[in-house]
Amino acid sequence: MAKRGENTVKKHQVMQVLPAGAWGIKSSFRSLVALLFAFLVVAAIYLRQSNEQVFQHANGRTHDAISSGGCNLFSGKWVYDNKSYPLYKERECTFMSDQLACEKFGRKDLNYQFWRWQPHQCDLPRFNATALLERLRNKRLVFVGDSLNRNQWISMICLVDSAIPPAFKSMHNNGSINVFKAKEYNATIEFYWSPLLVESNSDDPVNHRVPDRIVRVEAIEKHARHWTDADILIFNTYLWWRRRQMKVLWGSFESPEDGIYKTVKLPRVYEMALQTWARWLEVHVNRNKTLLFFMSMSPTHEMADKWGGTSGENCYGETEPVMKEGYAGDGVSPRMMRAVESVLGELKTRGLNVQMINITQLSDYRKEGHPSIYRKHWETITQQQLSNPKTFSDCIHWCLPGVPDLWNQILYAYILQ
Repeated sequence: MAKRGENTVKKHQVMQVLPAGAWGIKSSFRSLVALLFAFLVVAAIYLRQSNEQVFQHANGRTHDAISSGGCNLFSGKWVYDNKSYPLYKERECTFMSDQLACEKFGRKDLNYQFWRWQPHQCDLPRFNATALLERLRNKRLVFVGDSLNRNQWISMICLVDSAIPPAFKSMHNNGSINVFKAKEYNATIEFYWSPLLVESNSDDPVNHRVPDRIVRVEAIEKHARHWTDADILIFNTYLWWRRRQMKVLWGSFESPEDGIYKTVKLPRVYEMALQTWARWLEVHVNRNKTLLFFMSMSPTHEMADKWGGTSGENCYGETEPVMKEGYAGDGVSPRMMRAVESVLGELKTRGLNVQMINITQLSDYRKEGHPSIYRKHWETITQQQLSNPKTFSDCIHWCLPGVPDLWNQILYAYILQ
């Protein structure tokens, strides 16, 4: 203790010996260095967060805490778990789609079924089909969007299927709307085909592959009248916007010659469509009744070099997820994701909450989870394609059981919280 006191005295004496001006300069220099260091630290943190935010956290305004602990369900890692997963068996799902039934169509490596998502700071609630069905009693849950939302819809049906006896469930298709009914609960889980949300020349649920895509960015009522009285709405739209520009029609598809056409670049045309969708929600949604969700972009895995694979390859032949935490490929558009965040943020300021389910980052790890060649093919596969399977691999949709089951587990957590 005496030695420490002596050091303090000596330090004080040195301060007294220094001229006042010299001490002021030294003090100012130290302050400047400290300020500069603090600035660099803050800048580094900001840059890192801004790069990761789009994929990992989306936007704080659109992510309410799932629990009082504020757990972020979207930040975590995939853990191999062949004891408690999969949550159902492919062959036992009554309404499984042949586009997603990878085991049925010859996939031998089934490890894609056994991965469990583990958030960093909490545990994801295990899916309970009966609890969800009770929550849906006398209600409509409707998925609206493209084939990836249909992928998630099929997953949801498979998740509840085993909890419903055969005589108490049914499926009905009527054009763009597909209705699964749990009769005992008077509940429906539906999918409505609307790949661009607003009206387009791709709205036919069967014949929608048109090279010259056209949208009516200010017209949505034709679709939206089918969702008006839903209790839970889950939207998505991204896949069909993946192009540099889109032709916009002001007029009618019934009288195309009388319309006005203009080519609008992305993401502006995407923003225009989202704003039309948002205006419809503001006017028509019962805020005391309807839960609203928006699924973020589902990533594709079409360029293997992005995750360290061979250039020119894709998801074909992949058997394990990407294990590097924070990995972000090029199968999504940050600009378009920010456009969604902006619209949802504006809605929230006007008293309408649409919860974004940020599946982008967590799905990006799962390069091995796609059907690849293991699905039903509606087009004839040529000999040239057969000699090079990656040329007809589906690296967009997801095998079931698989990644979309997690999307629904997260959705389930929000619905039952």
